[in-house]
Amino acid sequence: MSYPFDCISDLVFVKTKVQPADIILVPGSSEAQSMEMAARLYKQRLAPFILPSGSYNPRIPEYSSEWDFLKSLGVKLGVPEDRILKEHQARNTFENAEFSWGVIKENEIPVKKAILVCKEYHSRRALLTYQSVFPKGVEFFVVSIPGKIDLSKDNWFLDEDKIKIVMGEVVKIGDYFKSLINNLQEK
Repeated sequence: MSYPFDCISDLVFVKTKVQPADIILVPGSSEAQSMEMAARLYKQRLAPFILPSGSYNPRIPEYSSEWDFLKSLGVKLGVPEDRILKEHQARNTFENAEFSWGVIKENEIPVKKAILVCKEYHSRRALLTYQSVFPKGVEFFVVSIPGKIDLSKDNWFLDEDKIKIVMGEVVKIGDYFKSLINNLQEK
């Protein structure tokens, strides 16, 4: 069925075909689903490294950072510790991207293709953010997951709380990128 707000769905929600890549990127989260998906993709040999990102999160106080939570989950799921790179300082999506790129450079990993695993409603903003930070020419494949609240392109408009989250993403996309448009043209 077609709705007048389909353009909002198309703006916010991104999912692409996945291909083998050089790294799997996981922006910070206090939910397990993103790392569970990253571990599955790793086990399918779609990339040799996983790079979770994120600093302390009060929703998971038993861990020192989102990275620590995601890393421990990845190891429990069978990902070798030396295949999980460390970025434990990022406090937002821009820092997830910026600090992750720094880790990649420090480890001298040539990245031409990257898999980005994130929540469905966060997929456009995450993709645009990583594209704005990583060098031009890096190709991204987006694997998006519904998350704990099961928010997806197909159901966001059926619940008031989900509508608020998605419309909040529309605002955040505008806020994040209005000052970067000129810089992104030059990239």
